[in-house]
Amino acid sequence: MYQDDSEPSNIQQLFRFLDHNKDGHIDAHDLAAICASSDANAPMDEDTLNKLRSKVTVITNADGHRMSYSEFVQLLNSHSIPARELTTDHLDNIFGLLLHAITKTKTTAVAATATAATAVTTAATPTPSTVPIITTAATTTVDPVEKESSKWKDFLVSDTMIHLVAGGMAGAVSRTVVSPVERMKILFQVQGPEPAAYRGVFPTLAKMWREEGLMGYMRGNGTNVIRIIPYSASQFAAYEWCKKLLMEPGKTELDTPRRLTAGGFAGVISVACTYPLDMVRTRLSVLSATLDSNVRKTGAPQKKLPGIVPMIVHIYKTEGGLVGLYRGIWPTTLGVAPYVALNFQCYEGLKFLLIPPGEDTPSATRKLICGALAGSIAQTITYPLDVLRRRMQVTGMATIDYKYKGTWDAVRTMVRNEGVRGLYKGMIPNYLKVAPAMGVSFLTYEWCKDSMIDYR
Repeated sequence: MYQDDSEPSNIQQLFRFLDHNKDGHIDAHDLAAICASSDANAPMDEDTLNKLRSKVTVITNADGHRMSYSEFVQLLNSHSIPARELTTDHLDNIFGLLLHAITKTKTTAVAATATAATAVTTAATPTPSTVPIITTAATTTVDPVEKESSKWKDFLVSDTMIHLVAGGMAGAVSRTVVSPVERMKILFQVQGPEPAAYRGVFPTLAKMWREEGLMGYMRGNGTNVIRIIPYSASQFAAYEWCKKLLMEPGKTELDTPRRLTAGGFAGVISVACTYPLDMVRTRLSVLSATLDSNVRKTGAPQKKLPGIVPMIVHIYKTEGGLVGLYRGIWPTTLGVAPYVALNFQCYEGLKFLLIPPGEDTPSATRKLICGALAGSIAQTITYPLDVLRRRMQVTGMATIDYKYKGTWDAVRTMVRNEGVRGLYKGMIPNYLKVAPAMGVSFLTYEWCKDSMIDYR
């Protein structure tokens, strides 16, 4: 493909070639100039260059979008195109993406390759001030309604919306898959120092089935899905936004400190947006369980549970307003921020390690493995903070024996009464939840994101 195979082409070389007037941006003038000239120094052979000419769009307005180098890098990175060793297929994909990004709705498709071929034989190499812009024979009047519709379509398929939708879908699918294990983990975590009502993974699953049936496995999942959609959506979108913000010029991937920073910020944003729903989900999971404190104080676990909104209103009225709804947010933030940071760092690192030779991206199976390993590693390091978060969320309930004055009081009390092992209650079922949940989450996110980008 390249004229000198001893020196592999990269995106920097390609950008310099496409930036015909060397002003640091690729625009309609540059593309028209490339098609009207024959550059002996092009980083590709004539056949590949002709592919660009055949894809050139008939530009009806010379004031189209100008793409900087950082935007060019981001465009390629969002489509998993490598920074080096570009193949003919990569270039073909790049040309299509570039033309779409620059011309947007101001373009119509070219009739045939003959247009570019004619331009090569009749035009001299242009300068920036004299670049010919290929125009259609007649100007089409744009209907205002169609224009407004086009704006909405552009918004709905923007990078931010793609990340939000893909993130929300990833959260909903992954949490539903592991709902039984998620509830089991919460029941283990909120048991105090009294004799445990739930012991062991399989005995607990059997007990939940006997007492509550299938609904026992899915108890609180509706609330969890409602919570996880904005949580996961905001987390992935915030990470992608931070990733773009922290990206160094000329690079397509963050280094470890920047990736950890982006992940930590994403974790804080997602917690702040959805913490009251997490509080309600935990309360609903506990209310119907046969914890000793529940049975002693109410005679039986609650069978008729309040809904999401009534529970929020109850907590707001009886536990101090917003303070009650956000009780435990500090240990939650301290746990979630490093967890999310480690999660993204491990996933991105493992993903590139597991890419088979000669391929650009790992297979679906490898993505599942990367996500499962990343989630397990991150959760192992931050698990005690997750237990602390659950304890703080239920300490205000009348049926719970233990009461904590604050985060540090909770840590001291738990270690004194239950030992260090109390900080790791529910660890085994948590692995059973985190590994498949994170594998499914990352796989769903990337699949949904790629599908929406292809549609765009």
